[in-house]
Amino acid sequence: MKKKKIEPKDTVEAFERAVKESDSQLYVLRLYVTGATVRSMCAIENIRRICKEYLQGRYDLEVIDIYQYPKLARGEQIVALPTLIKKLPLPLRRLVGDLSDTEKVLFGLGL
Repeated sequence: MKKKKIEPKDTVEAFERAVKESDSQLYVLRLYVTGATVRSMCAIENIRRICKEYLQGRYDLEVIDIYQYPKLARGEQIVALPTLIKKLPLPLRRLVGDLSDTEKVLFGLGL
């Protein structure tokens, strides 16, 4: 079997296609918090800022208070709060904390 030689042009085109696809993907995010605590409010504020700046028009963010919906937290096996779950695009990712480190959040979201 003869192997196809990969030309630099092929890799550049593949990279450009990947960038274009990532720019159109919808991010489905769930943030689990504990009521109106300072840490929860900080996490909500931080993820909204990050989404507005880096995912403008390409995200669906749902904030879930586990005091109001404890079954949802159990179903997702939440053990620490606040927790952000990236449902889509795959792979699923979990980030725990107040989300104040923008660089870590972007890395966790795959951006």
